[in-house]
Amino acid sequence: MTTSPPPQTPAVHLHVCVTCRRGLPASDNPQGRQLHDAMHALAEGNANIVVHEVACLAACNDGCTAVIATPGKWGWLLANLGPEKADDLLAYIDAYAASAKGTVMPSRRPASLGDMVRGRFPASLFSGV
Repeated sequence: MTTSPPPQTPAVHLHVCVTCRRGLPASDNPQGRQLHDAMHALAEGNANIVVHEVACLAACNDGCTAVIATPGKWGWLLANLGPEKADDLLAYIDAYAASAKGTVMPSRRPASLGDMVRGRFPASLFSGV
């Protein structure tokens, strides 16, 4: 009897707005850039998490923002983030990756991320992320 290897789980893609300032004055190192850099460092060496930078997600009134997406799962616009929440965001990414359809109920999210969801997108939008 031949066994086949388990199907490979698609990577989780996190798109972080690097221009978000969270209402702070303009700087060379905005809060969004700091969040991106923190997430990039936390995901380093983990092929299941890919961190991307984007110039603007047009949610400037909601602090630092990011989009999480994986082919075949709901994608989410996340807000009220910041570099101080990077470890909690990594825990959320793990829960998202383990979910069947990309939905992580509020009770399964770190407490600091309770108010982060701003919208969701159909899985059909994320074929190649």
